[in-house]
Amino acid sequence: MKKVRIFTLLFLMLFAAFGLKAQNGVDKVLGQNLEYNVISTAVPFMMIAPDARSSAMGDVGVSTSPDVYSMHWNPAKYAFIQDDFSVGLAYSPWLRELVNDMNIAYVGMSKRLSSKSTLAATLRYFSLGELMFTDEDNNTIGAYSPNEWAIDVAYSRKLGKYISGAVAGRMIYSNLTQGVKDYSKPAVSVAADIAVYYTRPVYWFSTMNANFSWGVSINNIGSKMNYNEANMEKDFIPTNLRLGPTLKLDIDDYNSLAFSIDLNKLLVPTPPIYATDPETGAVIYENGEPVIAAGKNDNVGPIQGMFQSFLDAPGGFSEELKEITLGLGAEYLYNQTFSVRTGFFHESKMKGNRRYMTFGAGLRYNVFNIDVSYLVPVNNTATSGTNPLEGTLRFSLTFNLDQWTGK
Repeated sequence: MKKVRIFTLLFLMLFAAFGLKAQNGVDKVLGQNLEYNVISTAVPFMMIAPDARSSAMGDVGVSTSPDVYSMHWNPAKYAFIQDDFSVGLAYSPWLRELVNDMNIAYVGMSKRLSSKSTLAATLRYFSLGELMFTDEDNNTIGAYSPNEWAIDVAYSRKLGKYISGAVAGRMIYSNLTQGVKDYSKPAVSVAADIAVYYTRPVYWFSTMNANFSWGVSINNIGSKMNYNEANMEKDFIPTNLRLGPTLKLDIDDYNSLAFSIDLNKLLVPTPPIYATDPETGAVIYENGEPVIAAGKNDNVGPIQGMFQSFLDAPGGFSEELKEITLGLGAEYLYNQTFSVRTGFFHESKMKGNRRYMTFGAGLRYNVFNIDVSYLVPVNNTATSGTNPLEGTLRFSLTFNLDQWTGK
């Protein structure tokens, strides 16, 4: 029980840190507003939770029990997956409060190679719907369908009785301009993941069995993306650090409860605050470069950017803490067949202000699982009074094909 109290104290401290404010001294020195300083990247669709199970639990998944969708959360979990051969299909209409034809689709496969190793592959496709492009004079050029996709392959292996590791490779393709301008082009990136997963039975409770798991995963370590042949400036992809624990309680032979926490941080440089002229408000330049008044230069390479991301926020350490998002999730499972899930996701107002409750359910019948999730925002935008994420639905269908392999 002492271990339980220690873990609880640590995560309560991390949760409380989200309430900290940015350093007011920076505001006074610069005369600029630090209320919002969002980190933006290319291909943000890579951060969207693809499956209904994890999205119903507040977008948590780094240490939950393994399934075919583990690629997005923690590929090291594949080494402990129960099914010998699984295929998963997931679909979600996206931002339907804004447009009616944007969606994300996901296909995954995992195959156990031995008692210690598993191979997995996934394909993620994001359609931005049909967009009307115009020229500089606002004349219609035509209707186009921008899209992005990523294909992944992962190898996961047990490193011991309770621990596993994984590496994954990924190709990301983003075609947003559809070649409308001669100098525009699709952007391509190659990235990798590294991950660790630990799970074992624990004897913290005298009246029930329990299992404790934790995971750490760094996703999308890769090259920047460039959409413009006439411009050498490139955009970071969403390199992300995800970590957290899960505690599963077996109440009896038929009922179990699992509680999970995910902490996420983009390993991408924070935009600096530039010095401005106090009279005109124009940015001050020296030797052709803008003068940085707070923070660090964000025009760096991907690896340097990963390390720099921990210490470069213009608002100091309190702003660094605001860059951590929090996911809390719970799952009730009856007889390994029916599940009910809920969760909460929190992001600082300064870094994007996403806050929502999630709900969902799942049913396992013979060789397939059906899962659905629903998102309920707890904050609205100031301009429209609604939230673009409102009413987001996700659907997942998973097939266990063990009988094809004679298992």
